[in-house]
Amino acid sequence: MKRIELFGCPIDTGSMQASIDFAMERLDAGLFTQHVAINVAKLVNLQTDATLAASVHACEMIGVDGMGIVWAARLLGLGMPERVAGIDFFWRLLGEAAQRGLPVFLLGARADVVEEVAGRCALEHPGLQIAGYHHGYFADDEPAVVERIRLSRARLLFVAMPSPRKETFIARWRAELGVDFVMGVGGTFDVVARRVKRAPLWMQRMGLEWTYRLLQEPRRMWKRYLVTNTRFAIMVAASALGKYLARWVPQANSRQ
Repeated sequence: MKRIELFGCPIDTGSMQASIDFAMERLDAGLFTQHVAINVAKLVNLQTDATLAASVHACEMIGVDGMGIVWAARLLGLGMPERVAGIDFFWRLLGEAAQRGLPVFLLGARADVVEEVAGRCALEHPGLQIAGYHHGYFADDEPAVVERIRLSRARLLFVAMPSPRKETFIARWRAELGVDFVMGVGGTFDVVARRVKRAPLWMQRMGLEWTYRLLQEPRRMWKRYLVTNTRFAIMVAASALGKYLARWVPQANSRQ
């Protein structure tokens, strides 16, 4: 797994299979691993949110969950073989957990949603051990939920809560959770429970998933995408221009 840095954010550039292998190697060795998936909105927000930035930097795995990140890294000459979408990584990890007999805990979303997710995951991955699940509305009772996770003896924990809440929750309790692998999965549970549709494959490949989601939830998502996407475009353009000028100015001076 090669790690690069984009706008002050460390990012692992391995393929899907390399990411799976790395996670399983650490699980086999009993090494705690926190995975975070970086998209454009999160990368922009951590520029000004010190707590979010610190929690991301503390992660042992930092994946790419947005084609905008992939394109920016390639444009700036950093190299990025492919996007490892969080929902696809989640699904692959469940398959590995089922084969290896690793219990999982599902945390987040509404009570009815996470219950349906548990059922669908068990149905799609025969042999998968669901050690437990809990909804994401427990702000006043975090210690009790953490204790429930610890007592479940789960090896993998998936947290479906908005950013930066899930990152700060994991960072605050990682030593007490009792799991070996923890991953924030954002809105994945809503997709698995079929409350939200995922963009068609052609839109995913073109980096237009955000557009598809905006069309589904315009009132909630328009401001987020307008602000963060615009800021990200400016950041990339400024960085690309800076790299161009850094190459051009020495050449111009050498001709004088």
